[in-house]
Amino acid sequence: MTAAADFMNIAIIITFAVLALGQILSMVRLVLGPTTGDRILALDTMVINALGLVVLLGIYQGVQIYFEVSLLIAMLGFLSTVALARFILRRDIIE
Repeated sequence: MTAAADFMNIAIIITFAVLALGQILSMVRLVLGPTTGDRILALDTMVINALGLVVLLGIYQGVQIYFEVSLLIAMLGFLSTVALARFILRRDIIE
């Protein structure tokens, strides 16, 4: 292996660890969040962290299907955040 490949592997491992730590801290905020807004933001942050983990896994394994999966996760995460926020504000999703 070259030095660049070693550096890339180390960077990927560090990034995995940081994203996993972010996911854990978001779970803590989800459980302990004092307001509903904090919990919604924690869920949205968890979706973003999961998206990062999936993309990073795709980079690490060199498989392109993970990037399509990340698009699906991003769309579902956005729609669920909007629906949850709308439900909390109006107590109705569909008008």
